[in-house]
Amino acid sequence: MINSSASSDDSAVAIAAASAGADVVRSLYGRRLTRIDKGAGDFATAADVEAEKAIVDVIRAARPDDAVVGEEGGQQGTADAARQWLVDPLCGTLNYAVGSMLVAVNVALRDGAAAVADPFSGEVFFTDGTSAWVRRDGVDEPLAPTSATSLVDVNLDPPFINRPGFRAVDLLAHPAFVERFRPRVVSTTLALAWVAAGKRAAYVTDGADLAGSVHFAAGIALCRAAGCVVTGIDGAPTGAEGRGLVVAADAETHGQLMSMIRS
Repeated sequence: MINSSASSDDSAVAIAAASAGADVVRSLYGRRLTRIDKGAGDFATAADVEAEKAIVDVIRAARPDDAVVGEEGGQQGTADAARQWLVDPLCGTLNYAVGSMLVAVNVALRDGAAAVADPFSGEVFFTDGTSAWVRRDGVDEPLAPTSATSLVDVNLDPPFINRPGFRAVDLLAHPAFVERFRPRVVSTTLALAWVAAGKRAAYVTDGADLAGSVHFAAGIALCRAAGCVVTGIDGAPTGAEGRGLVVAADAETHGQLMSMIRS
């Protein structure tokens, strides 16, 4: 364990921003909040909006020339800026709105530092782009992925853009999956931080370019820095042409899941 002093580096900015958003999410929890309809059953709450404002304020104060893309506020700054922050102020809004604490606050500098804050445990998972850590009560510990739990989070939320070739629900019924793993469904990318921290063996979801998504960028950066195996559902690297996401604590777990997906 080490104690990390505050600095002006990008990881410190990411931690401060995610922590500011988490403070808002925690403070508004349990209140009757205004909902903003996004269509197709999706919505935001006042907590999403206020948390994003708090996050952007921190980034703006520390990095005034950087661009920000927020789930609620969209593009702020030039789209072709050399440095761009991706912000998901409340990942797990549906959980949050019904009183579940399974949510995350995600802040990532594209191709750089990132932080994922759990508003209710007080943990902040972060990376400088090279190593990955978790901060608890002001003390930092390196993240150590392991498949020992045999728990695999599978995102069952739509859209299912890779069907019929891939359906996450089919994976759960695969005989080899039932023999080797136990499924979990939390509907928040906090699960990616849990893979990096050894609380989950793997995470699987459908989707397109998730590495560039405000929802997934921070978690993917965290898992890569922690040494997890990160690919699409086709086994290819994530990126502009990516298909879904398979993040595993180790190569053996990743190989087992890919074998099931391909079969």
